[in-house]
Amino acid sequence: MWFNQKKSTEQNNPQLLLNELVSNGIELTIEELIRYQAKSSLINLAASKSLRGKMSGNYLARSKGRGMEFDEVRHYQNGDDIRAIDWRVTARTGQTHTKLFHEEVERPVLIATDLSTSMLFGSRLLFKSVQASHVASLVAWHAKSRGDRIGGIVFNQHSHQELKPRSRQEGVLHYLHALVQKHADSLTLASEALDREQAILAFEQNCARLRQLAKPGSLVYLITDAFSLTDEAVRHLAHITRHCELVVCLLSDPLEQKLPESKQKISVGITDGGDSVERQQLILGDPALAEKYHQQALSLSNTKEEKLTKAGARLLHFCASEVLETQLHRGVASWIR
Repeated sequence: MWFNQKKSTEQNNPQLLLNELVSNGIELTIEELIRYQAKSSLINLAASKSLRGKMSGNYLARSKGRGMEFDEVRHYQNGDDIRAIDWRVTARTGQTHTKLFHEEVERPVLIATDLSTSMLFGSRLLFKSVQASHVASLVAWHAKSRGDRIGGIVFNQHSHQELKPRSRQEGVLHYLHALVQKHADSLTLASEALDREQAILAFEQNCARLRQLAKPGSLVYLITDAFSLTDEAVRHLAHITRHCELVVCLLSDPLEQKLPESKQKISVGITDGGDSVERQQLILGDPALAEKYHQQALSLSNTKEEKLTKAGARLLHFCASEVLETQLHRGVASWIR
């Protein structure tokens, strides 16, 4: 009982959680990203869809052919390699059978992490940008543990950095340092007014560049809040899914879904999130307004998800208000497998 109470207290204490994460929730350090090296077993990047193209490597494709991993036995067909005949099954059944194997396929892991201004927000524990970097770090460390090459893009609405796939720990550290540097740049530029058109154009351009970098058979992760998602960006992502496996990690914060509860009606001012200085007034404690806000947020979220799903992406949801490991243990890991 005492243990459960202590655990509950830790989960409800943001400062204790931040200490555990080696983070302040706003800035990003290489130390907090290296921490995920010991947690790479939380996910599994094994292939979950058929991959096109025949290349050598460590992943088991869903297509069948000569390789190291036995799959099944079937009746011999004209053109089959006689060296693959299963003589035991043939002798037992009286009909010629041949062995089939899963062919090993290598696919570079490309990670595109969005650190734009819209990601520099968090109401409880972490900025979305920090949580996105944690997700990227976990994916990179797991890919390294499998012996895969890691590369990708780290970007905001002002600039981007491309990282060619590298193998072993060198590839991971190269990407993590890029995350830290680009995140620091984003924080420095955060005081500038957000130009919505600039953010949308930058997101589209980075999706287009990711499309160019993703060679057939690659595993591609896009980590973003999809704030600047447009039909043009979706078109580029749909092209990626033709030859690659695309996983979109959607970052969110509770305040983006629901207004805070209040027993008293409180008037608060918010900006429109764009380059305008116009402010709007919201009344906390108004049930009707809170429900309208929630429904609008839900509709916007569903629209984005429908577009991404239609494009062929697999979606994972992560919240910035909760420790990443807790979310994975609760069930997200099974979606990644």
